Amino acid sequence: MNMPKIPLGEWIDSLVNWITITFTGLFSFLNSTIEGLLNILVDVLSAGPPVVIMMILALLVTYTSKWPLGIFTIICLLLIDNLGYWESSIQTLAIVILSGILTVVVGLPIGVWCAQRKSVRNIITPILDFMQTMPAFVYLIPAILFFGIGVVPGIIASFIFAIAPTIRMTILGIQEVPKDLIEASDAFGSNSSQKLFKVQLPLATPTIMAGVNQSIMLALSMVVTASLVGAPGLGADVYRAVSQINVGQGFEAGLSIVFIAIILDRITQNLRKPAYERIVSRKIVFSILAILVVFTALISEVKNEEVEEGNPSGVGAQTEYEIIGIEPGAGIMTQARNAMKDYGLDNWQLVEGSSAAMVAELKKAYDQKELIIITGWSPHWMFSSFDLKYLDDPNETFGGSEEIHTIVRKGLDQDAPGANTILDQFFWETIDMEEVMVQIEEGTDPAQAAEEWIAAHQDKVAQWTNGAQEGNGNPIKLVYVAWDTEIASTHVIGKVLEQNGYNVTLSQVEVGPMFASVANGSADAMVAAWLPSTHLEYYNTYKDDIVDFGPNLQGTKNGLVVPEYVDIDSIEDLK
Repeated sequence: MNMPKIPLGEWIDSLVNWITITFTGLFSFLNSTIEGLLNILVDVLSAGPPVVIMMILALLVTYTSKWPLGIFTIICLLLIDNLGYWESSIQTLAIVILSGILTVVVGLPIGVWCAQRKSVRNIITPILDFMQTMPAFVYLIPAILFFGIGVVPGIIASFIFAIAPTIRMTILGIQEVPKDLIEASDAFGSNSSQKLFKVQLPLATPTIMAGVNQSIMLALSMVVTASLVGAPGLGADVYRAVSQINVGQGFEAGLSIVFIAIILDRITQNLRKPAYERIVSRKIVFSILAILVVFTALISEVKNEEVEEGNPSGVGAQTEYEIIGIEPGAGIMTQARNAMKDYGLDNWQLVEGSSAAMVAELKKAYDQKELIIITGWSPHWMFSSFDLKYLDDPNETFGGSEEIHTIVRKGLDQDAPGANTILDQFFWETIDMEEVMVQIEEGTDPAQAAEEWIAAHQDKVAQWTNGAQEGNGNPIKLVYVAWDTEIASTHVIGKVLEQNGYNVTLSQVEVGPMFASVANGSADAMVAAWLPSTHLEYYNTYKDDIVDFGPNLQGTKNGLVVPEYVDIDSIEDLK
């Protein structure tokens, strides 16, 4: 059809930009509030030795679900601690608990309102359908723009994804209250509030609690997704393991998530009718628990206030001692961690996330002229869009200039000699790559941007294809990471191979899988290996099973980057 495309994406972008600007104050308040509540929960769960929290959780599980599960709980928690994931588990537990509290505080009143008003229910139901079917990753995009990178957008996305069961089950529970009981309460002259709190909600509690249980499980399922925008915890450990193809670490972190899920599931399932309620009243147990939580929170707050923050106008205080990073498996993240050790930045935290989340956080800070420190590399279109500078690296922890190499699988010269020749001869300049990156950033489809660049640079493309045989429809699979540089280069070389007769497939993966797939032959080539520093660990792991054609681009650079208006010039200034 020749019908013009409806600019739905542009409308959504405009709406999100308007919301971001208009409600900046509200988002800042919510960000501070949620982060403050999370810090309180983390402080409470981290108070004292780990064995204390283990015993409290084990006793709570025993009280709600009988002693065998209590023993199982203590064994699971001891194993988590032994594997080295206790701190991550505390972070994850705090995130899930806070997300669960938010779903109850917001979802329960909405569910009651929907149950009492059919018109409201008719409006809310399709919204819930939309929320439950929309991919969870999509919620992270506006959450980053509204709240920045870190744990808060992860909690907000988890809350949106998980709230639907609480609302739906609240509606169902209230609607299933027998009509004769409602009529009896009316006959005794009960008003709406009395009928709700003394008849409907008590009878609907089992159904509502089932909804709360499912909401908590959904929130827990979001911890890995939330790690894409910098949320800490077990999700970040899983994401890091996937990026680095660390099967053992992935299994350990995943098993820890399973243990946390079982513990939370058993507690929430039996909160209404604990196994040992006849021995100890439910009110007594929950009162003691509430007192312990409040008392611990107060003690933690007093201790936090006694800690000296240093210069409140210093670089660390203004950035909350955070360096905004990208994917955990990226080599530049390892370099940044090494730099933090070399320069004694012990109080600083390297926030893991993604390159897209990092750029979104940069744009937000740049527009408001706020201080921000990011992991940066060039070539990158952000240096054309923002006035940025590298911080001096006297210790040369980030190394000197790097190269991007073309790497292919063994046997490609026999299976696809033409493609092998083109990939071997592929070489371009930084200015060429930046042309494509800028076009893509401005909204051009990567494939179209590649075609336009190829059409404008036929002489250079002819050097790559010189002497190459036609592909005759033979398949070629290229892999790349979702960095702007690699998106540009892979789409360009992919289009060149297509024009030379090959059936090209492009697959976006993480860094570890990119190297592994070429080494094991499931992919044919990549033009995205940053050497000799960024991807050195992966290169050394797989160098005996790959063919390195050398650089396709020279003069790249890694380091810590700040806006030009920031009055610091060296990594040493962060001390």
